[in-house]
Amino acid sequence: MISFSTSKRKTFVLDTNIILHDSSCINQFDEHDIVIPIAVIEELDRFKKGKEILNCNAREFARALDALTGDRIFNGGVTIGPGKGKITVCLDREFHDKLKANFSPDKPDHHILNAAYHIACEVAFDRVFLVTKDVNLRMKAKSIGLMAQDYSTDRVQSPADIYKGTRVVENIPAAVIDQLYAKPCEMDAAILDVTEPLLSNEYLIMKNGSKSALGVFLPQNRTIRRIDTQVCYGIRPRNAEQCFAMDALMNPDVPLVTITGKAGTGKTLLALAAALEKRRYYRQIFISRPSVPLSNKDIGFLPGDIQSKLDPYMQPLYDNLSVIESNQNGKNGSRQGRRVKELLDEEKIVITPLSYIRGRSIVKVFFIVDEAQNLTPHEVKTIITRAGEGTKIIFTGDIYQIDHPYLDSQSNGLSYLIEKMKGQNLYTHINLEKGERSELSDLAISLL
Repeated sequence: MISFSTSKRKTFVLDTNIILHDSSCINQFDEHDIVIPIAVIEELDRFKKGKEILNCNAREFARALDALTGDRIFNGGVTIGPGKGKITVCLDREFHDKLKANFSPDKPDHHILNAAYHIACEVAFDRVFLVTKDVNLRMKAKSIGLMAQDYSTDRVQSPADIYKGTRVVENIPAAVIDQLYAKPCEMDAAILDVTEPLLSNEYLIMKNGSKSALGVFLPQNRTIRRIDTQVCYGIRPRNAEQCFAMDALMNPDVPLVTITGKAGTGKTLLALAAALEKRRYYRQIFISRPSVPLSNKDIGFLPGDIQSKLDPYMQPLYDNLSVIESNQNGKNGSRQGRRVKELLDEEKIVITPLSYIRGRSIVKVFFIVDEAQNLTPHEVKTIITRAGEGTKIIFTGDIYQIDHPYLDSQSNGLSYLIEKMKGQNLYTHINLEKGERSELSDLAISLL
């Protein structure tokens, strides 16, 4: 029999996806109690084998829980740590009468729901919360009077308020803009009259009537450097934000770059062009994207060998390389275009899912992670902490286009990274606003 606290402490019942999202989640509930339904332990058992981060999280949680309990049993709960509440595992129970008529016992989710409902009946409905990233399970819980919430520890502010990486500064004196176009093309940032302090590597569109200039704030000497259009491997930026992105991608002093924007804004194309332009400074170019949002099972049902299984997920990357290749063929004969294929054949360019990156040494690598909005904050951290000497990491994605069933625009790893890293000297972020794929593509994005 589980003994629950009679104080005003809350009791949080955790779903499996919370643990797979963050293996250290039990340390995030302060003085409140945590209950793990036995159905969650059973589900975690299915994830313990494999190389995906989900599998690692399942194993790490099991080891942490085992170390926490030691030789003790869960009767009455085990204290998580100083100033923390208790954790216990709740065994399965007969389905409550209120649940029998509507919820099938064949689904693990319903066993978790049943456990939470029984606990709420014993403790108090205003002190028990089911914590799950599954919005449908939250709706089911609320339908039976049970409070449910998302895991909010790593959620960021509203997407509309997320750092954009650029700023428009109006009414700049004409003499200041003229100064930027003179040599040297840097000036003291103190000349600018801005209401909020400039952040490290923040890009600026400075205007005075018909005159304008593009610049970036350099934190080392607190100056503004003028930005010029850079053509990389035949790809020319078409707007101010793309100029900023290309500058960040080519800057050797900034090893971490994030680029966001809707479909067709050129995120991946610019990153690939910069990688090819700078390839002589790196041992390899890694290009990757999440192949399966939550489970590694779906890929096994696709026909063919491992490369055939991965091709559908990697095809957008090949498409962008084809654009660069055809662009080079058209402008410089066939040599530069053929060079892309040669680099792929020589494995100087490696296109692979993220699960195949684990365990590899990421030293002197230009590493592009596409569709990064489908990563969890923990996955993003795992990737960055693998960066060795001379490595540059680029995350691209659209925080409004989430394919992961348990992530949204505020809880995905890309949004989390932008908010946590803004203002750091080693980091730059650019949000691309204008679509450049085609007029038709732009029209569809804005109207449909």
